[in-house]
Amino acid sequence: MYLTDRSQPAQADTDRDRRRGPGRRVAPVVLVLGTVSLITDISSEMVTAVLPLYLVTTLGFSPLGFGTLDGVYNGVSALVQLTGGHLADRIRNHKLLAGLGYGLSALCKPLLLFAGSIGTLGTVLALERTGKGLRTAPRDAMISLSTPAESQGRAFGVHRAMDTTGAMLGPLAAFLILRAATDGYDAVFGVSACVAALGVVVLVLFVPGRAKGPGAEEEAAGEAGGKAAEGNGPTARPPVRVREALELLRIPRLRALAGCAALLGLTTVSDAFVYLLLQRRAGVGEQWFTLLPLGTAVVFLLLAVPVGALADRIGRRTVFLAGHAALLTAYALLLWAPATPVPVPLVLALHGTFYAATDGVLPAALAGLVPEQLRASGLAIVGTSQALARFCCSLAFGAAWTVWGDGPALAGSAVGLLCCAAVAGLVLRPAGGTR
Repeated sequence: MYLTDRSQPAQADTDRDRRRGPGRRVAPVVLVLGTVSLITDISSEMVTAVLPLYLVTTLGFSPLGFGTLDGVYNGVSALVQLTGGHLADRIRNHKLLAGLGYGLSALCKPLLLFAGSIGTLGTVLALERTGKGLRTAPRDAMISLSTPAESQGRAFGVHRAMDTTGAMLGPLAAFLILRAATDGYDAVFGVSACVAALGVVVLVLFVPGRAKGPGAEEEAAGEAGGKAAEGNGPTARPPVRVREALELLRIPRLRALAGCAALLGLTTVSDAFVYLLLQRRAGVGEQWFTLLPLGTAVVFLLLAVPVGALADRIGRRTVFLAGHAALLTAYALLLWAPATPVPVPLVLALHGTFYAATDGVLPAALAGLVPEQLRASGLAIVGTSQALARFCCSLAFGAAWTVWGDGPALAGSAVGLLCCAAVAGLVLRPAGGTR
């Protein structure tokens, strides 16, 4: 059974005949959005790959200072997601909001060339994450609305695989630029800005203006009927109000999903800290640091589609919790890691497995829960709960590392993850004893 609630709202997508599409093909809009994400992630991951080392070794930030910036990097997008999701539903133009988000992030990339203090960097990163927050829910809503409910895991898996291809190429590009350029970090930031601009161009030219999902034909017919009846233009549904979006929290299963995403996010150490821990505890040389995200991305790329399809078959709850089990195993290996690179490929493989089993599966679980006209708002609620929790985790982990050291900080996160996963397993348990 999927992470759904049997008492679905009346407007939820429950018409099974409408869900039956021609085979298991992925909608064209998913492929185009995947291409946009691929290009954008090359840009973003170029910066992400060098940022931890740049801040800690070049600018001399402490783990607490880095944790604060990393928290800002994740927390701001969480707060903006709700706004982006609601506005996309309200104006019923997901492409417009997504385009604004991609554009803002692209504009912030060249500003990194002039940011040298924690205040300036924090401002630039906050603006960049504002762009991410604006685009995430509308983009995922376009994917969800163009895909039958029973194939959501596969569709999100395809998108995340393309997205991760960019995440794989970004660190590799950063590595090559750092080796070839004299002012390596400035060159990385400059090239990143150019690539981000290309992603915006692809979005504007090739992504349809409105999602072509279930119900699009009915809405078009309604508008045509209104036009014939009144002669004053199309009959439009009233704008979605904030109250309607907040009423989604009355759906028990959505409330449980958002709560569990937040609970598990509180113990999910950010990627940057995972790579710094590998570099320090496993003795990875600084010249190889930018390639560590590449290992995670390769595994994520290979597993995203098959794991998404598996979630469609055996249940998204099972796969989601299994992904956190993989992350817990990675924590255990990091705690044990001797001063040798032997554990590095195992940790990166488990890290990539965690993302393959959670990143696309979580939004796919919302397909049968949220009405179509509120899909972006529902995605934003769950995404925000998770991102805010990870923001708190970054701050807490950075503080714990500064005060007690990396080992005790990671041990605390591992124990917390084990307890939170057990609670989430009970909360998300399907009714009636089914899987």
